[in-house]
Amino acid sequence: MLRFVRNSPSLRVVLMLFALSLLALAATGAPIYSRLSYLWGLLLLGSGAWAAQSLRGVSVRRETRIRRAQVGQIFQERFEVQNRSRLPRMWLEVDDRSTSPGSRGSCVLPLIWGGQRWPYRTRIPLLQRGVFTLGPTVISSRDPFGLFPVSRTVPPSGSLLVYPMTVEVHAFPNPSGLLPGGEALRRRTHQVTPNAAGVREYEPGDSLNRIHWTSTARRGRLMVKEFELDPLAEVWILLDAAREVQAALPQPPLVSSVDVLWRSLTQALTQVVLPPSTEEYGISIAASLGRYFLRRKRAVGLVSCGRSQSLDVLPPDRGGRQLGKILEALALLHAEGELSIAALATAQAQHLPRGSTVILITPSVREEVALTVDVLLRRGLRPVAVLLDAASFGGPPGTTALANTIEMLNVPVCRVVSGADLGASLSATNGK
Repeated sequence: MLRFVRNSPSLRVVLMLFALSLLALAATGAPIYSRLSYLWGLLLLGSGAWAAQSLRGVSVRRETRIRRAQVGQIFQERFEVQNRSRLPRMWLEVDDRSTSPGSRGSCVLPLIWGGQRWPYRTRIPLLQRGVFTLGPTVISSRDPFGLFPVSRTVPPSGSLLVYPMTVEVHAFPNPSGLLPGGEALRRRTHQVTPNAAGVREYEPGDSLNRIHWTSTARRGRLMVKEFELDPLAEVWILLDAAREVQAALPQPPLVSSVDVLWRSLTQALTQVVLPPSTEEYGISIAASLGRYFLRRKRAVGLVSCGRSQSLDVLPPDRGGRQLGKILEALALLHAEGELSIAALATAQAQHLPRGSTVILITPSVREEVALTVDVLLRRGLRPVAVLLDAASFGGPPGTTALANTIEMLNVPVCRVVSGADLGASLSATNGK
């Protein structure tokens, strides 16, 4: 829908001159004021008619091949301005109002001929996780004198989900006392594993490689195998998203190099610096450890309590699909919860099978973290503590003393400070 922009300074000046000419004509009757009145009147009518048809037949379309990306990648989008009318259009402005930081879809087209298409591409580095709308897009124009600016708004074409940054973790401990193989879980799964649990009748959608031909020949109808999870203990990641324990330092403005615009769509940035906040570090650590264990064929679950103030539990599973679920959950997480890491672990521990690995990620320096670790040990679980040094993020001190207390329980501890190499810090975790 075409919209005229109000409060144009040029329009106010012309209207004032038109009014003064009419007043002078009524007062004096001089021919010059009559000519001036006609001049300003025709100028207003002509400019209004020009502006009314300046966007007729003009459309803007934006396209992208992907709607999910990760921090550190380059997001590419294609814009196309088309003039479907026969008359040329002058001075078109495209204003990209996407919520993505650093969006570069805005441009100015001095002239576009009738029937012409004007495509262009934008490339932006993704430096922030979250969900961002691709639009709205506002196209505007005006008459040659700038009296009647007009615009049309194109609704958002969709949204972009940006996953958190992950780092390479080369080694992360299996807690001491956890034997390879763990405990048999006796749980059905849709995945094909070495542990067959039985057979059942074929159902639409079952893979052909699951057909048990011996039972099929014996019963005269298609039978498929059912499987159980491998006897490997689950890995649970508990992320502290309580508002009161978070800390952050002032973040400097993001500056990206000019040559990043010419990089490949799939090429990652050479360096992506995390914002100096415990929220972003904790989310990146959870994503990195989730990918680390999933690559090693472990079943990984995620528990947190963010803005929704309810316990968000992602049941454990394996494979690339589970990694996508974990990254999506972390991309939308905001550390604004009320539930402490101790309450989070206590609420979830009673539902975890014995022998499971529980990774606690927290910036808290309270003694209740060590007590929580002790409770998990008594329940037959295998905890690992990842402590964010709150003091290095501008928070209270005490992380070193807490780490020493947890290490006395013979539990692996990883201490992460602001600005450190995250991959190296996680790979150098103390403990076996």
